[in-house]
Amino acid sequence: MAKVKNVQTFCSYCGAERTIELVKGAFSDDAETKQWGKCKKCKQMIMIDITQIQLADGSSKNMETENAVEYSPKNSFEIGAAIYHKGWDDFGLVTGKEILSNGQKSITVDFQKSGIKKLIESITNQSQQSEVN
Repeated sequence: MAKVKNVQTFCSYCGAERTIELVKGAFSDDAETKQWGKCKKCKQMIMIDITQIQLADGSSKNMETENAVEYSPKNSFEIGAAIYHKGWDDFGLVTGKEILSNGQKSITVDFQKSGIKKLIESITNQSQQSEVN
């Protein structure tokens, strides 16, 4: 069975960072730098710049850990920020942000040991939310 290569990148149809399955044998003029990929969520085909994926590959492996901020769901993080997850004893790099269907904010983090994970950010108390609504 053929090995399928999946990458994390931005899907222009979904408007968020998604898992994209690279499609082998698709026609492309820029065969060395670009490749077709299929979004696992919306199933749309998008052109992916392979050089950007290769630059992002291993970004969390080479990050500077002394500048990492400890993760807390109450905090807000910027894309590119280094974080430390105390429960997992792992460092990671924030690679994306999105808003969930319930309005809660989440971040995508590429951890050194755990890989790519989605975490909640800027969490608020239910009592505070109900007062606002």
